[in-house]
Amino acid sequence: MEADGFVRKRRMTAETTGNDPGVAGASAGAEVRWLGGRFWGVSESIVGSLTPRIGGETELQTVDFIRSAQDAQPEDTEPDYEGLPQGASTSTHMLAGAVAGIMEHCLMFPIDCVKTRMQSLQPDPAARYRNVMDALRRIVATEGVWRPMRGLNATAVGAGPAHALYFASYEKLKKTLSDAIHPGANSHLANGTAGCVATLLHDAVMNPTEVVKQRMQMYNSPYRGVMDCIRAVWQKEGPAAFYRSYTTQLTMNVPFQALHFMTYEYLQELLNPHRQYNPSSHMLSGALAGAIAAATTTPLDVCKTLLNTQESLALSSLSSGQGPGQSQGPGAHRHISGLAHAFRTVYRLGGLKGFFRGVQARIIYQMPSTAISWSVYEFFKYGLTKHQHNKRKTQHMEAEI
Repeated sequence: MEADGFVRKRRMTAETTGNDPGVAGASAGAEVRWLGGRFWGVSESIVGSLTPRIGGETELQTVDFIRSAQDAQPEDTEPDYEGLPQGASTSTHMLAGAVAGIMEHCLMFPIDCVKTRMQSLQPDPAARYRNVMDALRRIVATEGVWRPMRGLNATAVGAGPAHALYFASYEKLKKTLSDAIHPGANSHLANGTAGCVATLLHDAVMNPTEVVKQRMQMYNSPYRGVMDCIRAVWQKEGPAAFYRSYTTQLTMNVPFQALHFMTYEYLQELLNPHRQYNPSSHMLSGALAGAIAAATTTPLDVCKTLLNTQESLALSSLSSGQGPGQSQGPGAHRHISGLAHAFRTVYRLGGLKGFFRGVQARIIYQMPSTAISWSVYEFFKYGLTKHQHNKRKTQHMEAEI
């Protein structure tokens, strides 16, 4: 995936005699074939069209590497997972990122629905839950089996392009900054900085989707569907409502993603020092990184949810003067706008505990969510890399014949 892993592995190969780099690759390849055999049968044409071409010096180096591998190893040697993607096109990372983002959000959407409701500051008595399982059980029993999936279509539409930009910009910036800051090695500063910049692009696409999704997830949501929600918000609150929480979301997601990427890369150094395709290490690193980042940034997520949903009972409580502070006249709070206003509102209605409402659901959501995201991304990238390697190998053999 990164140039640092590529350089580190090459040095180790040069310094260690008798090392067989095909063993780990062959094992990973067997696992990939077991997990994704049917998938590649359907998407072969898509992958082929997106496979990047690497010309000039890189092509010659690849041909030399294939020749040496053919002389020393069996015919079924797998590609070097971290070496080949260095010339991968942006479309490769975008496609892998889009698939990872859609799967991540869709598979974990019911837990996301519970998280949104549990972060409510003034929930309806019928929407007060003890824990995540109690919430899921009661939502399905009282509102129907499909209720936790309401708003999924909006999320799927937004998650694809958002994560495509997210992973592609991260990979590009991480390589560029790592080469500038610490050539030939991993740089935590480069990882964190790349994650922050990638978040700016991701949230610019995802923020309107979050507004629609969270309004449809709330208890007794008045909207019939996604388009009805978009029309109602546009007419009553204006287009600015779709970006009302953008600064808050950035304030939350920039430290979240910086901590997330730095933790993931650090754990990869410990669990997968050679940076080979290893599903278990990608999954574990992603889960732990997501849990740590989620717990740390929960107060900001509560504020973001309040800004997105404009919770009616919370606005009524403010207008009637409930909570610490002076009483307000009727209609004094028609909208909550800005991070500072959201912070004051959360504190007035929930105290310090209010900033950690739904923390359990948030961690339960983020752990498998980030594990799925990284696992799918690394799997898809490995598959594209393997396809690229096999195509070049075939072309080289045909040229020799």
